[in-house]
Amino acid sequence: MSTTHLDVPQTPRTERLPFPSLIALFTAGLITTLTEALPAGVLPQMSQALGVSESVAGQTVTIYAVGTLLTAIPVALATATWPRRHLLLAALVGFVIANLVTAVSLNFSVTMVARFVAGAASGVVWSLLGGYAARLVGPPLKGRAMAFAFAGTPVALSLGVPVGAYLGKAVGWQLTFGLASALTALLIIWTAWKLPNFAGQKAEDRIPLRTILKLQGIRTVLVVTGAFVLAHTILYTYIAPILADAGLQDHVQWILLDFGIASIVSIWLTGLFIDRHHRRLVVLGTGLFAAAAVVLTVASSSAVADYVTVAAWGLSFGGAATLLQSALMRAAAEHADVAQSSMVTTWNLGIGLGGLVGGALLAGFGSRSLIIAAVVLMVPTVLVVILARRHAFPTRRPD
Repeated sequence: MSTTHLDVPQTPRTERLPFPSLIALFTAGLITTLTEALPAGVLPQMSQALGVSESVAGQTVTIYAVGTLLTAIPVALATATWPRRHLLLAALVGFVIANLVTAVSLNFSVTMVARFVAGAASGVVWSLLGGYAARLVGPPLKGRAMAFAFAGTPVALSLGVPVGAYLGKAVGWQLTFGLASALTALLIIWTAWKLPNFAGQKAEDRIPLRTILKLQGIRTVLVVTGAFVLAHTILYTYIAPILADAGLQDHVQWILLDFGIASIVSIWLTGLFIDRHHRRLVVLGTGLFAAAAVVLTVASSSAVADYVTVAAWGLSFGGAATLLQSALMRAAAEHADVAQSSMVTTWNLGIGLGGLVGGALLAGFGSRSLIIAAVVLMVPTVLVVILARRHAFPTRRPD
């Protein structure tokens, strides 16, 4: 695939945010998260139509994460020289096909294959979003552009999935997946029209992933990411039994809404301050999550305490992807796109382990052990962030 005749220079000097281009990236992130989480909102209808139990139908979410986990790094390495817009469009076509097959299939095996393909497409999108957004603007606006691009995730979780669940009941789960496919088709047109193209990495400039992982700061950022996502997933996946054991089972949907709103606010605040206060935001975000987990261990039976601490947790989570990916990109420099695939793998590994570890803890030791596990993970993570002031989360931003 040729890398010539690209639309824009390699180093743009945009002095304001290019919203049409960023809307394409925002919507790509939204569709990625929506496709991943949509089965959770229509699980009863899916299980009945596919002729399997709800627990088995829930594996359509698991196989999506597996698809991302297994393909993110190999695909990133294989396509490192591709023009970036071509690669993004290929991933979006993958979503159109996978969601369309999911919409018309009544065979569980076929549906699982489609979901695996969607997961693979997800890995491509997440590997591209941060670097693409950063390359659209000059240095002063890189963080803000990334925050805009990554805002699709909390919006999808807060609004998209509930709307999808409503549509699943109103018009059927298959039409819901069909609408997701149609939205992606429209995004393909918008992306081809409004998103500039960038060259991939030159073949002679490529270095092995193991060499990239040895760059200063890379492994620290990945360790912090893994611990953060693992702690978050343990709590978020099993928030219902945690609240039920605290006598607050009727508050689950409202506390999740509280989390979602706080996450959206976090994205906005991250966009405002990331370019000047990146390190402070990482320290504050991880510290806020650790503090929220500590408070939950002693006050989870209080509705007021739960709403406040979950809001703090949401504030720490909303901007986390932007902050951690920008830290990784800075450490990886010109190898950012390939390095991002390791971030995608680490993130999804944290999600997968979170479900397994959380389930084992809940079954063996009860819901309180989930909160304690989050504390055990996050307190050392905060210390790592504080100490990593030279390379992973430097005090001063490089030029």
